[in-house]
Amino acid sequence: MNDLSFDLASLRARYAEGLDPVAVVELVYARIGAAGDPGIFISLLPLETARAMARALGPFDPSKPLWGAPFAIKDNIDLAGLPTTAACPAFAHAPAESAACVQALVDAGALPIGKTNLDQFATGLVGVRSPYPPPKNAFDPAIVPGGSSSGSGVAVARGLVSFALGTDTAGSGRVPAALNNVVGLKPSLGAVSIRGVVPACKSLDCVSIFAGCVADAWDVLRAMAVEDGRDPFQRPLSFADVGAAPPALKLGVPRAEDLEFFGDDNAAAAWRAALAVLKDMGAAFVEVDMRPLLAAAKLLYDGPWVAERHAALRAFLATNAADVLPVTRGIIEEAKRYSATDAFDAAYEMRGIAQYARAIERTYDMLVVPSIPGAPTVADLERDPLTPNARLGRWTNFVNLLDMSALAVPGPFRPDGFPAGVTLIGPRGADARLAAVGDVFHARSGVGMGKGRLAPPSLPPGSTTPADWIELVVVGAHLSGMALNRELTELGAQFARAVKTEPCYRFHALAGGPPKRPGLIRCAAGEGVAIETEVWSLSPAAFGRFVAGIPAPLGIGVIALADGTRPKGFLAEPEGLVGARDIGALGGWRAFIAAS
Repeated sequence: MNDLSFDLASLRARYAEGLDPVAVVELVYARIGAAGDPGIFISLLPLETARAMARALGPFDPSKPLWGAPFAIKDNIDLAGLPTTAACPAFAHAPAESAACVQALVDAGALPIGKTNLDQFATGLVGVRSPYPPPKNAFDPAIVPGGSSSGSGVAVARGLVSFALGTDTAGSGRVPAALNNVVGLKPSLGAVSIRGVVPACKSLDCVSIFAGCVADAWDVLRAMAVEDGRDPFQRPLSFADVGAAPPALKLGVPRAEDLEFFGDDNAAAAWRAALAVLKDMGAAFVEVDMRPLLAAAKLLYDGPWVAERHAALRAFLATNAADVLPVTRGIIEEAKRYSATDAFDAAYEMRGIAQYARAIERTYDMLVVPSIPGAPTVADLERDPLTPNARLGRWTNFVNLLDMSALAVPGPFRPDGFPAGVTLIGPRGADARLAAVGDVFHARSGVGMGKGRLAPPSLPPGSTTPADWIELVVVGAHLSGMALNRELTELGAQFARAVKTEPCYRFHALAGGPPKRPGLIRCAAGEGVAIETEVWSLSPAAFGRFVAGIPAPLGIGVIALADGTRPKGFLAEPEGLVGARDIGALGGWRAFIAAS
């Protein structure tokens, strides 16, 4: 029970077997306590209240798509029974009813748990602009958690809830996803009601979704994208099944001269690895001049659009300015620099950029960009609270301004072992197309979900693996994004899952190369370590062709995996260990490459 994954597929399977949702709720609260991070949640429902909501669900009802799924809510979205603070205690108020999107999720069977931390008034992309303790990045507390939806991104990455709601005006639903190895779905503008959401820029605000995998995020979107009738900003869309990804893709990518990683070579390497995965999926690339889109992004904070943030908080600032963090207040009060004439000038400029965006959208299936250009540290923000934040929005700020949909998806990790990812961007209404491609990309990247890096729970929508295909365990250069992975994908292999071995192996870096190769040696139970692997499925003919090309001292044997399966996989002959280096303590090949 303690190792239960909260992804929707796992929960549905266990509920169908009779698991009590009250036990799941109790496990959620136990995990929150064990996480040791007081910055994730600003407030929690009392445990007995959450238990009562779980009991009120009654018998398992599979017709409710989110039945028994625990979820968290960014604390600028109303949940009846808890105050809404927007990370400003003086602003706190008790809503009479839940936000429209929250109520839709409850109606679908989901169980709200509590309200998560954020950059105050959703003004920031770093996740540390809060009077409460900032959440800790799920992978490295020295790195910012990302914002403004910081607590929501970390809560999903730490496996505390099945999914979490954020908001996204300039990237707040995508930046924390990239920094914590989870999916961040920013739906088409207006698809989800924003009634009951504290506005940042009301004309641009979206309710976003953090989940471990695209399939879960899509189920949540479908459940909450219901027509409200009380939100003048809603423009409803109907979301059907995702379907299969197209067999060939034409992807727009930034020109080399537009790419900017601000000196972070690890981020640049992760981008190149992501492009390799997309190419293996059959994608062709079209270079896009990003300068007009980046010019639109500058108008959001370095132009009169900041006045919309001031409009949302003008009355509160008039009486409570001292209760707002100085950095937040300083950003919002920049609005005083601009006139109504400036606002019209900017609106005219944006119309021209939008015309350019519509034109380039006809040249590709979707645009793909790095989700973030780097991973700033908390210390970086202490030295300079503005520049690292501005840089994080390079690939996010323009999306809502230009009425685009976006999906941030985990991708190949950086060489230093920290997560990265890409964002798929399309016009309004392209949400399903982005989801289909993002699901395949996530699976092919082999990085799993969140901190635990559990494999996504299913194959891409519309895809199945034939029953006679053979599973193959890989541990080295054939891993996703690595030098020899193409040998698998060119044979039509499909990624199945990422899973560790049982702790009965020694792991070595063999002499020779390039490419560098690992050697996995079976030993007695308790004398070895657990090693990270990927499992791929091949047709019998492809498996035969692949095995025929394996050079000595490597061979194929049976691998004992922690999930209880025993697929075929790479093993090394003992004689191959001459001159080899034992790297088992690193836990896997990716960590060895990063350390090298």
